[in-house]
Amino acid sequence: MSAPTASAPTGRRREGRVRRPVLYVLAALGLLVMATPFLWMALSAFKSRQDLTASPPVWIPSSWTLSNFGALLDQLDMPRYFMNSLIVAVLVTVCNLLFCSMLGYALAKLDFAGRSKVFGIVLAALMVPGNLLILPLYVLMSGLNLIDTYAGLVLPFAAGAFGVFLMRQFMQTVPDELLEAARIDGAGEWYIFWRIVLPLVRPALATLTIFTFLGSWNNFVWPLVATNDPGKYTLPVALATFANDPNRTVAGGNGMLMAGSLLVVLPVLGVFALLQRHFAQGIATAGLK
Repeated sequence: MSAPTASAPTGRRREGRVRRPVLYVLAALGLLVMATPFLWMALSAFKSRQDLTASPPVWIPSSWTLSNFGALLDQLDMPRYFMNSLIVAVLVTVCNLLFCSMLGYALAKLDFAGRSKVFGIVLAALMVPGNLLILPLYVLMSGLNLIDTYAGLVLPFAAGAFGVFLMRQFMQTVPDELLEAARIDGAGEWYIFWRIVLPLVRPALATLTIFTFLGSWNNFVWPLVATNDPGKYTLPVALATFANDPNRTVAGGNGMLMAGSLLVVLPVLGVFALLQRHFAQGIATAGLK
């Protein structure tokens, strides 16, 4: 009777030794598939016109050049577009961190009439495709004379159902006994929220920061709809307009477009690099719930 019991762990170990390399290979292939377009874009930003038009395609530039970036700065007002994107993305992120965390705290830790109904509305909002709201939002912003303004680009996304749901789920893990002890000591709800709850949900705040900044920075449809003045264009809208310019080939070709795309990606990578530790911690914490 002991032989099968002894062989079972041995069989599982053998199966694990076979399965693990297969998983590594599949993960490496998946990473390669996802990273290939980015690597092509990044390398193409430093290619000459001859390398960009070479057949078969050339992966590594034969001669590295910064001329695409120089031509891009000459043809487009990149500092203005970059600043527009930065202002909008930072304001949207800050508003989401404030409003979503406040509503998440109320839904998780405060007892008030209609709390379950409010949470039901948040869940229902998660199921509504964002593109369906473009027309109502445009009518509303137009009625408020906020078209071609930073407020018109920020206010529709100042708070999101996903952020409220995320913060509510994380704040539910904060012990109620800790909050009750603070209330007994005379602390108000505002003090408890700022000094006790928010420091305990830093991984959730980092996760929300990354997702919100990424979504706002890459947002294309709403800035395209809500801006008629080229001076208010964000980077994605400016690059899309440049890509459809019939003079683009004469001005600099695809090299300029790749250089602009690389400039769009770099700030997002920087934000993720700064917050990746908290982001990983947030994902791990979410997996333990």
